[in-house]
Amino acid sequence: MSQGHPKGLYVLFYTEMWERFSYYGMRAILVLYMTKALMFDVAKASTVYGNFTGLAYLMPLAGGYIADRWWGNRRSILVGGLIMAVGQFLMFLSASFYDDPGLAHPLLWGGLGVIIAGTGLFKANIASMVGSLYAPDDKRKDSAFTIFYMGINIGAFLAPLVAGGLGDTGNPEDFRWGFLSAAVGMLLGTVIFQLYKDRHVVDADGHPLGLPPAEHRRLNHRSSADHDKPMVREDWERVAVIFILSFFVIFFWAAFEQAGASLTVFADRQTDRDLLGWTVPASWFQSVNAVAIVLFAPLFAWLWSRLARRGLDPSTPVKMSFGFFFMALGYLVISFGVDGLDPTTKVSMMWLISLYLLHTFGELCLSPIGLSAVSKLSPPKFASLMMGVWYLASSLANKMAGVLSSFYPEEGKAAPVLLGYEVTDLHGFFVIFVVMSAAAGVVLFLLARPISRWSHGRA
Repeated sequence: MSQGHPKGLYVLFYTEMWERFSYYGMRAILVLYMTKALMFDVAKASTVYGNFTGLAYLMPLAGGYIADRWWGNRRSILVGGLIMAVGQFLMFLSASFYDDPGLAHPLLWGGLGVIIAGTGLFKANIASMVGSLYAPDDKRKDSAFTIFYMGINIGAFLAPLVAGGLGDTGNPEDFRWGFLSAAVGMLLGTVIFQLYKDRHVVDADGHPLGLPPAEHRRLNHRSSADHDKPMVREDWERVAVIFILSFFVIFFWAAFEQAGASLTVFADRQTDRDLLGWTVPASWFQSVNAVAIVLFAPLFAWLWSRLARRGLDPSTPVKMSFGFFFMALGYLVISFGVDGLDPTTKVSMMWLISLYLLHTFGELCLSPIGLSAVSKLSPPKFASLMMGVWYLASSLANKMAGVLSSFYPEEGKAAPVLLGYEVTDLHGFFVIFVVMSAAAGVVLFLLARPISRWSHGRA
């Protein structure tokens, strides 16, 4: 890690790493728990998955508003982290009584609901604090979000290995240990933030970040004037750019989030997971994306910096359109791998690994770039709220992901129909995402110039 960044970045790095460990650990085994222990079919499990993840990314809009209006980032993160830990523990209890639907189902719904509430308070507030560590004109912001994003993905890499290794064993009773590991991870992240926030989570002038708005104004920080000044036309145009980019990323994440739904089912049922006589847990494939992020994020950061020095750095919407093209290419590759596949035949795991690798390239072109853009475009007094808007797009995308995953073709069931298109096999299912991703990428690329003009040089 670069020593040129404030220590507060690394406090947020490790806090977010453990929160993502908690979330992705639970996500890695959620659909498997529902289909293998609670005996839900794929369509029902996908619907639950989509509703849960959609609401989890919707609530940061409310959490950002609460922080900007009353609580501040610090209190929101602390309360949200503790609530999420309670939710994960309820999931542990649900899995402990999986064979008693009268207990397991209410505990499942309660656990998911509590996690949703906690995520709302936590998610938008920690991301908005990253940008606040730096002065408005500090050129280190893009690289700071790349480092922060690596923390997210270290947690996302470890989570399926630990939670999946403990829970996805073939014994339904063991799912509880995966959920318990997620609860422990969430508590670790919350404790790290609480211990180090006062000393290190400060702005460029050394003033504490994330205080309640009233206290922030009372201390008369350098940035107080920015929080109080009225919005002008340039501000509104930048806000409009946030909404436009957020709309497009709905389609990216709807395709990407198949990782926790249909692609996990594909890994479990139609992927040859034998490796030297050992069967790789289906949940472990979700770590491929995360480890690839950690490996390739420095390469992409170097690429953008090199292009910038030569005056060739693409604008934010152009970079994001590249993300869509990589997404489409990943699904195109796997659609060839399953073309003509018999339902009883399993394909090499390299097809799935190739998809995840290409999706990683797409994510690096879109997600950290988008986070940085929201930070730079947001009016200071609405920083957390605008980050909530960004996650609102993820909310709609995750709901869409669950809906699209329910079209996964299952043997012995009638072929699902999407907008008149009959999904008869896996090839046809994956083609849906090829078309959706490519179309969104083309439209965003064509709109790049007016979007950049409205950003006034910030994206």
